[in-house]
Amino acid sequence: MKASHLKIEDLHVAIDGKEILKGVNLEIKGGEIHAVMGPNGTGKSTLASALMGHPTYEVTSGSVTLDGEDVLEMEVNERAQAGMFLAMQYPSEISGVTNSDFLRSAINSRREEGDEISLMKFIRQLDAQMGLLEMPGEMAHRYLNEGFSGGEKKRNEILQMTMLKPSIAILDEIDSGLDIDALKVVAKGVNEMRSPEFGCLIITHYQRLLNYIEPDFIHIMMGGKIVMSGGKELAHRLEAEGYDWVKKELGIEEVEIETKA
Repeated sequence: MKASHLKIEDLHVAIDGKEILKGVNLEIKGGEIHAVMGPNGTGKSTLASALMGHPTYEVTSGSVTLDGEDVLEMEVNERAQAGMFLAMQYPSEISGVTNSDFLRSAINSRREEGDEISLMKFIRQLDAQMGLLEMPGEMAHRYLNEGFSGGEKKRNEILQMTMLKPSIAILDEIDSGLDIDALKVVAKGVNEMRSPEFGCLIITHYQRLLNYIEPDFIHIMMGGKIVMSGGKELAHRLEAEGYDWVKKELGIEEVEIETKA
């Protein structure tokens, strides 16, 4: 497998005619983990949704490429087949479809006809990844996210990621609502994926997740743009001092802009 490369250039996104993203520039290469932080309503979740093709979000200008291919010309399923993955902040419940059936179908959708994963190989991989994430075996046979606790849903998103093996993963607040033990398990799943063929974008409010997943780059988003980037020390300063120093240093008057779809 070749190293992955996601490139976002001057991305502008609107919802219901209101501009949310106002020129985002970001480049993620295989082997890199990037974290995007920022106050509420600054466009972080909009970025995640727009990258995966959520129909509510209109890309008004800019470009997104994955390994040189135009992502914005792809349908949602084509983006997933190309190697993009989104761990959602609020995963949907799907009654009548078991976790294992969903995962096997998703894996096979990325393989050529006649090259579907065998049942035994799938079961071995599923058992191994569920063991890694400390998930009970019965969760494989439950309907997708139905009746799952918040923590179970988040682990299930990471299970999907480790089974599908995307080249670029976008994790939208995968740490929200998790206790410290669950947080460590989720981090273990992400760290297990680290390789030159895997790049990751983590959207988070809290530095504590980054104690367990060490990022290569931290980006601060305000007003629909990335206004500052740095190393992991930037997250520590945000944890200690908040965002006021960033606004003061850059002369930003922060206004909440993001609208939930």
